[in-house]
Amino acid sequence: MPRVTSSPARNKRKKKIFKAAKGYFGGRKNLYRTAKDAVEKGWEHAYRDRKNKKRSFRRLWITRINAAARENELSYSRLMNGLKRTGIDLDRKALADLAVRSPEAFSALADRVKEELEVQ
Repeated sequence: MPRVTSSPARNKRKKKIFKAAKGYFGGRKNLYRTAKDAVEKGWEHAYRDRKNKKRSFRRLWITRINAAARENELSYSRLMNGLKRTGIDLDRKALADLAVRSPEAFSALADRVKEELEVQ
Protein backbone atom coordinates (compact mmCIF):
# COMPACT_ATOMS: atom_id res chain seq x y z
CA MET A 1 0.00 0.00 0.00
CA PRO A 2 1.42 3.42 -0.94
CA ARG A 3 2.36 5.88 1.74
CA VAL A 4 0.11 8.95 1.90
CA THR A 5 1.28 12.21 3.45
CA SER A 6 -0.78 15.11 4.67
CA SER A 7 1.41 17.58 2.76
CA PRO A 8 -1.10 18.78 0.14
CA ALA A 9 -3.86 19.40 2.71
CA ARG A 10 -1.43 20.98 5.17
CA ASN A 11 0.04 23.27 2.54
CA LYS A 12 -3.42 24.31 1.39
CA ARG A 13 -4.39 25.14 4.98
CA LYS A 14 -1.21 27.15 5.54
CA LYS A 15 -1.59 28.95 2.22
CA LYS A 16 -5.12 30.01 3.17
CA ILE A 17 -3.90 31.45 6.49
CA PHE A 18 -0.93 33.27 4.97
CA LYS A 19 -3.15 34.73 2.26
CA ALA A 20 -5.53 36.05 4.93
CA ALA A 21 -2.57 37.45 6.94
CA LYS A 22 -1.24 39.47 4.02
CA GLY A 23 -0.42 43.01 5.12
CA TYR A 24 0.02 42.12 8.80
CA PHE A 25 3.12 43.43 10.58
CA GLY A 26 6.20 41.35 11.40
CA GLY A 27 5.84 37.67 12.22
CA ARG A 28 2.08 37.93 12.06
CA LYS A 29 2.35 37.61 8.29
CA ASN A 30 5.03 34.94 7.86
CA LEU A 31 5.19 32.72 10.96
CA TYR A 32 2.42 30.14 10.73
CA ARG A 33 1.37 29.90 14.37
CA THR A 34 1.43 33.67 14.92
CA ALA A 35 -0.33 34.30 11.62
CA LYS A 36 -2.99 31.70 12.44
CA ASP A 37 -3.68 33.31 15.83
CA ALA A 38 -3.86 36.80 14.30
CA VAL A 39 -6.15 35.72 11.45
CA GLU A 40 -8.52 33.79 13.73
CA LYS A 41 -8.73 36.77 16.09
CA GLY A 42 -9.46 38.97 13.09
CA TRP A 43 -12.26 36.65 11.99
CA GLU A 44 -13.74 36.79 15.52
CA HIS A 45 -13.72 40.59 15.46
CA ALA A 46 -15.24 40.65 11.97
CA TYR A 47 -18.09 38.35 13.06
CA ARG A 48 -18.79 40.39 16.20
CA ASP A 49 -18.58 43.74 14.45
CA ARG A 50 -21.00 42.75 11.68
CA LYS A 51 -23.59 42.63 14.47
CA ASN A 52 -22.34 45.87 16.09
CA LYS A 53 -22.52 47.68 12.75
CA LYS A 54 -26.28 47.11 12.66
CA ARG A 55 -26.59 48.47 16.20
CA SER A 56 -24.58 51.59 15.52
CA PHE A 57 -26.48 52.41 12.33
CA ARG A 58 -29.79 52.05 14.16
CA ARG A 59 -28.51 54.47 16.85
CA LEU A 60 -27.47 56.95 14.17
CA TRP A 61 -30.85 56.76 12.45
CA ILE A 62 -32.71 57.29 15.74
CA THR A 63 -30.51 60.29 16.57
CA ARG A 64 -31.18 61.87 13.17
CA ILE A 65 -34.92 61.24 13.38
CA ASN A 66 -35.04 62.69 16.90
CA ALA A 67 -33.17 65.84 15.82
CA ALA A 68 -35.51 66.39 12.88
CA ALA A 69 -38.58 65.65 15.04
CA ARG A 70 -37.53 68.23 17.62
CA GLU A 71 -37.20 70.84 14.88
CA ASN A 72 -40.89 70.14 14.22
CA GLU A 73 -41.89 70.41 17.92
CA LEU A 74 -42.18 66.63 18.45
CA SER A 75 -40.20 64.11 20.42
CA TYR A 76 -38.93 60.90 18.84
CA SER A 77 -41.36 58.68 20.73
CA ARG A 78 -44.40 60.88 19.93
CA LEU A 79 -43.36 60.96 16.26
CA MET A 80 -43.03 57.19 16.04
CA ASN A 81 -46.33 56.68 17.89
CA GLY A 82 -48.07 59.13 15.57
CA LEU A 83 -46.63 57.45 12.47
CA LYS A 84 -47.96 54.11 13.68
CA ARG A 85 -51.40 55.60 14.37
CA THR A 86 -51.62 57.28 10.95
CA GLY A 87 -50.62 54.02 9.27
CA ILE A 88 -47.43 55.43 7.75
CA ASP A 89 -45.13 52.43 7.55
CA LEU A 90 -41.59 53.76 7.08
CA ASP A 91 -38.59 52.17 8.70
CA ARG A 92 -35.98 54.15 10.63
CA LYS A 93 -33.47 54.04 7.79
CA ALA A 94 -35.93 55.65 5.37
CA LEU A 95 -37.07 58.22 7.94
CA ALA A 96 -33.49 59.23 8.74
CA ASP A 97 -32.71 59.56 5.03
CA LEU A 98 -35.81 61.71 4.60
CA ALA A 99 -34.81 63.87 7.57
CA VAL A 100 -31.34 64.51 6.13
CA ARG A 101 -32.01 64.78 2.39
CA SER A 102 -35.53 66.18 2.30
CA PRO A 103 -36.45 68.16 5.44
CA GLU A 104 -39.59 69.61 3.84
CA ALA A 105 -40.99 66.11 3.22
CA PHE A 106 -40.14 65.17 6.80
CA SER A 107 -41.96 68.32 7.99
CA ALA A 108 -45.03 67.25 6.02
CA LEU A 109 -44.92 63.87 7.77
CA ALA A 110 -44.54 65.60 11.12
CA ASP A 111 -47.56 67.81 10.37
CA ARG A 112 -49.68 64.72 9.61
CA VAL A 113 -48.52 63.18 12.87
CA LYS A 114 -49.40 66.36 14.83
CA GLU A 115 -52.89 66.35 13.31
CA GLU A 116 -53.36 62.71 14.29
CA LEU A 117 -52.16 63.33 17.85
CA GLU A 118 -54.45 66.37 18.26
CA VAL A 119 -57.49 64.37 17.16
CA GLN A 120 -56.96 61.74 19.86
